[in-house]
Amino acid sequence: MASTLLSSPLQGFTDFRFRNAFNHYFGGIDTFYSPYIRLNGKLKIKQSYQNDIAPENNTSLTVIPQIITNDADEFIFVAKYVQNLGYKELNWNLGCPYPMVAKSGMGSGLICNHTKIDDVLQRAHNETDILVSMKMRMGYEHAEEILEAFTILDKYPLKNIAIHARIGKQLYKGPVDLDAFEKCLSGSKHKLYYNGDITSVAAYKAIAERFPTIDHFMIGRGLIADPFLPSMIKNNTTEYPENRWEIFSEFHDTIYQQYDAYLSGPTPIKMKMLGFWEFFSQATSNPQKTYKAIKKATNPIKYKQAVAQILNTEMKAASSSR
Repeated sequence: MASTLLSSPLQGFTDFRFRNAFNHYFGGIDTFYSPYIRLNGKLKIKQSYQNDIAPENNTSLTVIPQIITNDADEFIFVAKYVQNLGYKELNWNLGCPYPMVAKSGMGSGLICNHTKIDDVLQRAHNETDILVSMKMRMGYEHAEEILEAFTILDKYPLKNIAIHARIGKQLYKGPVDLDAFEKCLSGSKHKLYYNGDITSVAAYKAIAERFPTIDHFMIGRGLIADPFLPSMIKNNTTEYPENRWEIFSEFHDTIYQQYDAYLSGPTPIKMKMLGFWEFFSQATSNPQKTYKAIKKATNPIKYKQAVAQILNTEMKAASSSR
């Protein structure tokens, strides 16, 4: 069974600049989810969110906008906004694990609040004709919370529920709970997507073999750490292209230039790229040394020198192993 691969949204990372560059240099992703739109009580969408989902910034991609909220008015406001842009679907985030979000009753902290979930979905389906999909954790405190929430979710014609097989309190620590995910398969009438720890072709295959009825897989952090992963899964290979690091170098330079033009001053671009290198470094031959070299680069010139040295080392290692 051919799998559909989806890019799980990561706040601060997978905006339209990243998505476009990723799609151009690596491919393999069928649908991208935008990082969530958050309104904070005001029915106004920040310019950065508007830019991220603007059709002109996503011409070569299939993108689904996402919202994080516990308020029906906010949901309907964003639903109508994205529909005016031509989008047919809005994804609702009940998965964000971060304590500040969860403790304010959003993301994974909303999974136990059946009344609010019911209210938002009822009004969304009564007052708009947008297609609603969900992105969830197993729960916040324990993995049974999602099973209890299914009693509400099953009342509505949701497109799908993408489940990250951890609880919110774990953040990204510890293993995914595949036994708990398995219970979801018989616990809901909806189509389920799998998300969590797809970090290699082998990891993908193990999950796909365990859950043969799942044909949609979301890749989040694994996609940033190894941008070749989706196309390798699609091509059923563990072999990287011979010019792997040259392709990565071009991709890196593209996103660096775009973020540098967008962000003002050397500190924001350094922090932005440092965040990316937490992931990028994992694909290098010495992740700790790589990340340390980037961290020590105190200005743009030193940063570019550090990147050139890292990529040169990886290219030499790759050519000597052929």
